[in-house]
Amino acid sequence: MWEAVMKSILSDLRLKYAERNWHETFKLVRRCMDKSRDVSKPCELLGRSLERLQEVLNVSSMNAMRSRLEMIARQQGMGFHITESTCYLTADLFYLEVVLLPCGGVEEVKVAPHGGSPVPSESLLQLLRSKNFADFSVKLERLVAQYNIPGDNDVKLKLFASLQHLGKDLQEISHLTKTPEDSDPEMNMINNRMIGCLIPGKEDCPLNIHFYTIPIEEMKTSVSHISGVEPVLQTAQVTVGPSNATHMLQTASVIPQPSQLDLQGFPVLMPLSEGPYETFPACFLLKLQPPIPMMLPFVKKLSQITDVTIPDVDLQWAPLPKLLLRGSQSASSHMETLDEQDTIYTVPLHGDVTHSYIFPGASWEVPAQRATVMDSIPFTHPAHVPPLLELLRHQCATNTLLRSCMCTSPGSACDLHFEILPESDTSFSVTFHRPNADSLAVLLVNISDSHQINCSLFGAGIGDSSVDEYVSSVLKRCMSVPVTLHALYSKLEQITSSPLSPSCRAATEAENEHSTPSITTVTNANTTLSQSAAVPEDSFTVSDSACYAMSVAKSELLSEINTSPAVNPYPFTPAVVFPHWMTNNGHLSKLI
Repeated sequence: MWEAVMKSILSDLRLKYAERNWHETFKLVRRCMDKSRDVSKPCELLGRSLERLQEVLNVSSMNAMRSRLEMIARQQGMGFHITESTCYLTADLFYLEVVLLPCGGVEEVKVAPHGGSPVPSESLLQLLRSKNFADFSVKLERLVAQYNIPGDNDVKLKLFASLQHLGKDLQEISHLTKTPEDSDPEMNMINNRMIGCLIPGKEDCPLNIHFYTIPIEEMKTSVSHISGVEPVLQTAQVTVGPSNATHMLQTASVIPQPSQLDLQGFPVLMPLSEGPYETFPACFLLKLQPPIPMMLPFVKKLSQITDVTIPDVDLQWAPLPKLLLRGSQSASSHMETLDEQDTIYTVPLHGDVTHSYIFPGASWEVPAQRATVMDSIPFTHPAHVPPLLELLRHQCATNTLLRSCMCTSPGSACDLHFEILPESDTSFSVTFHRPNADSLAVLLVNISDSHQINCSLFGAGIGDSSVDEYVSSVLKRCMSVPVTLHALYSKLEQITSSPLSPSCRAATEAENEHSTPSITTVTNANTTLSQSAAVPEDSFTVSDSACYAMSVAKSELLSEINTSPAVNPYPFTPAVVFPHWMTNNGHLSKLI
């Protein structure tokens, strides 16, 4: 009975509105939405229906373009106003001006920040002309976020002005570059400049900093599975956001005009006691794109640099390899697991060589190896930005090396097997089977910072220190562990297949004389080597002599780690806002 009644009603509705055009239908839907009984809860079903109708219809008239722009404005929480041929999409600190043509085309798009004149936006104009409303909506959403400043109107205006002054000061500092280290000018600008490659902010685009990249072309020439090699360009958007605590932020430039340089060639900055600062319930932000997995010690150093507390309650901790895996779809889709803890990745290289990399779960899941994903870094002064970027580059270098072992390919038979173990927050070791020998060797990779990466080989029995320099140079050039180990393995094959020189023979004999064969397992502070990270017996067999040689290598490795002086590239004291960037005279000291 009820179904018959509904069919009759729908039939009558179809007959009643069969002759009406879409424009009249839109008007009817709007009238129905205006008659909502609860003003605080508009009819969501009708709203979604109207949006779906507009998305599938071709925009071929001025009225249709107005309706589409109005819908997009409402979705972004913006106001919408129209004149004869111009639409205005308005927010608190900016508005968008869209001039329409009678045919539904767009003649011009302008963005006007508060207190500024409208400026043409070519990117928004092209999106509307091509009727790419999806990308236009995404870009408008970013624009709203760019001007989404906390506080009442008075505070918003002051913070907006403070952000503009910060941007100008960062541009001033960005002109200072380090000594070139890369032959690629673009890589040198991004990785070695004090503030990377700074993209000045515009009315329709926030200030962005490109601060880290890797030699992707170098990796592609060595890794055969091209789809697993993911390009890396780390950027940071400079903006301002709310804070639970108050902070002193600049209300004008903190670089005196005309600008002055100290003896090291760095600009003189005004200290907090003298400069134009005001207290706000906000702070500046580096919004990281993409977010960066960071170790706990690095997160603590962020707060030491800026004196801005990062609440631990807002952070979710997990082993670093798991966080890196989440950002690598190719790795997560083809990885293998053993005992629900250990993870194996298969990496194909040129020359029909395939490596397998084992990450033992028991070693990486200890508290010392906790990490969290950081998507924004708070700071309060332009002097904080260079050391923050260096710290982020440091973590990015570690992440890049570990991720290079996660470029996987399914169904490949492995020629060589490697085990990755953490040694500290700035180093890890790689254990592998020596070529032409029934024993193991260990390569220690120490990342002092993004520019200083050193490798030390233990247990290889070659007694040639030049191999460490060779491996280090290869790793820094390609930033790929598989490519580096492929080169190292080939190097060791050449050395072991040739007759030993007197010096190498003496070093090998001395190593054997000082060995203690009673040690058959190798442990560090966190784990027992090669017990949790087992591999199939038919592909990787370790004999007693291999365990014996491994004990020697691991002993050397632990000795190297324990006796090497601790290096802290970020010696910051949290008691002062930026003590190491300001001297007694208020000068910006050497940042890097």
